[in-house]
Amino acid sequence: MATISISKNKVEKSGGLVILTIQEYQKLRELAVPTYHLKGKSAQKLDKLVNEGLKEYRKGKAKSIKSLSDLD
Repeated sequence: MATISISKNKVEKSGGLVILTIQEYQKLRELAVPTYHLKGKSAQKLDKLVNEGLKEYRKGKAKSIKSLSDLD
């Protein structure tokens, strides 16, 4: 087994350290963001919404905002 050296100062600066197996890391990563697969009318409706949004973006109708309160 190999020895791993980690600087105490680096751990203190970054706020800690977590060691996981690859399997545990992959499991946590998969659970962090759910994946949805739409079919039928739901998928078509979303595709249409995305296409309309992209068209508006290309026409320059999109706004850059910093927070939702900027939408007013």
